[in-house]
Amino acid sequence: MATVRPAEQGDLPGILDTDRQSGRIPLATAALAAALADPNRLVVVAESGGEVVGWGKTHYWDCPDGPAPAGHYLGGVTVRPSQRRQRVGAALTAARLHWIWDRTPDAWYVVNAVNTASIGMHSAWGFVEVARAGQFHTTTFDGGTGLLLRAHRPGRGLAQEPAFRRRAL
Repeated sequence: MATVRPAEQGDLPGILDTDRQSGRIPLATAALAAALADPNRLVVVAESGGEVVGWGKTHYWDCPDGPAPAGHYLGGVTVRPSQRRQRVGAALTAARLHWIWDRTPDAWYVVNAVNTASIGMHSAWGFVEVARAGQFHTTTFDGGTGLLLRAHRPGRGLAQEPAFRRRAL
C-alpha cells in the first residue's frame, strides 16, 4: 500500500511523471509550485518504494460563482495506471478531506456528470449533488455538464474513514 503525505518541492518531477504516465497533460511546474506554497491549499502525494505513484490537491475559492460557494474544494487526483484499483485514490481523497474538515464543516467537489467512477468513490464520504452546470469557478466539462457536490464533516473532529477503508485489505 502506498503512503500518503504532504507534497514537497522535490516531488514535482514525480508528480509530472505520474501525469505523463496517466495520459494527462502535466500541469505547469510554476502552477504546482504555487499550489505547494499556498497555505489555503493542500497538495499530497502517494508514495510507494520511494516513488510518487499518485497525487491530489485542493483548491480554495474565496468568492462564490453562481451556485458554487466560496470554500475548500477537492481538486483532481491522478494515480499511475500500475497503481490503480489499489485504493490509492481513496487514500489521497481521505487525506485531503481530513485537511479540509479540520478547517471547515463542508467540503466541495466538482466532477463531470459522466464520471461515474469518481462519483461512486466520493459517495463513500457522503458527497451529494447540489447543482448541475456547464462550469463551476474555472472548471468546464467535456460533454457540457458538471456536478457540484458537497459533503458535511461527519460528527465532531476528524472525519471517519469510509466503511471500505476500515475493512481489512
